Amino acid sequence: MKTSDLTFELPKEAIALRPLKDRSSSRLMVVQRTPEIQIGHATFSDLGGFLSKGDLLVLNNSKVIPARLRGRKTTGGAIDLILVKPDAPGRWEVLYKGTYTGEVSVGEETIGFISISKETHTKTLNFYSDPKRVLEQYGLMPLPPYIKRPPDEADRLDYQTVYATKEGSIAAPTAGLHFTNELLDQLREKGIEIDFLTLHVGVGTFKPVGSEDITNHRMEAERFEISYALIEKIRQYRSMGRRVIAVGTTTTRTLEGIFSNRFCQFPSLNGTLYGSTDIFIYPGYKFKAIDGLITNLHLPKSTPLMLVSALLGVEKTREIYGIALQEGYRFFSYGDAMLIL
Repeated sequence: MKTSDLTFELPKEAIALRPLKDRSSSRLMVVQRTPEIQIGHATFSDLGGFLSKGDLLVLNNSKVIPARLRGRKTTGGAIDLILVKPDAPGRWEVLYKGTYTGEVSVGEETIGFISISKETHTKTLNFYSDPKRVLEQYGLMPLPPYIKRPPDEADRLDYQTVYATKEGSIAAPTAGLHFTNELLDQLREKGIEIDFLTLHVGVGTFKPVGSEDITNHRMEAERFEISYALIEKIRQYRSMGRRVIAVGTTTTRTLEGIFSNRFCQFPSLNGTLYGSTDIFIYPGYKFKAIDGLITNLHLPKSTPLMLVSALLGVEKTREIYGIALQEGYRFFSYGDAMLIL
């Protein structure tokens, strides 16, 4: 398979710049895979009508941090930073354009010093004070670059799932943005099991595939945590023929990374498995943990789109995305959703 097999033209007006006021009023494309692929159209609040009592819905409860800092160099020029991950107390790996090194100021405060490793070329911001305090005071939500507007206060709520509890992501697990607390309660009342894991979304999820041959692409590892009880529950559910449905590609990568033994384990305590996974799911992959997926409509040639095409096949994915465009679906993070069963 080639990267270009999953490209398509997307008009600017199809990209959602804001979410709908009612999260669950977004559209939902329903793709039934058996006995043959059938496509239907609904509203996300209708989700329970397509799930059955005894289904297990697994969601990613990672919380987005305000990881974007718009500051100034010592020369007075602007610098736009995205914090990627901490690599030592008071020090974060960062992304920004150019090769500037030196102090960075935000507002009236000099917050730290940027250095670049000669060996790895990694850029790091060494904070002069508590990074959490700096982000709370100055940080902006790290909206994707295709949303062509500055992040604002509304995004602090909009770009966060209602069940986000564990800080660490630099991008939202966007399939979960459609859920409201009311909808989650309705699903529970119907007898649908709901459980959570954590995968902190990093650059690995969104790093562009630079090679035409997708097998040459390497995902960057992302950190996760999941209870051993949930892992065992998934094993039991699948042995009983009950469905496990992942909410989002990040949830999917966590579960498939574990069940495919494609993960690195960290010291684990209190019934929780801590680790990281660099699993890259693309057509030809045999799913071992999930039976269905709730997801958004993704960027051309992106790794989340390749994961979707592993479930549906490349030709069907292209056909379904063509229908989504014809039907006026809203694309990307603040857009509409798809349920694949």
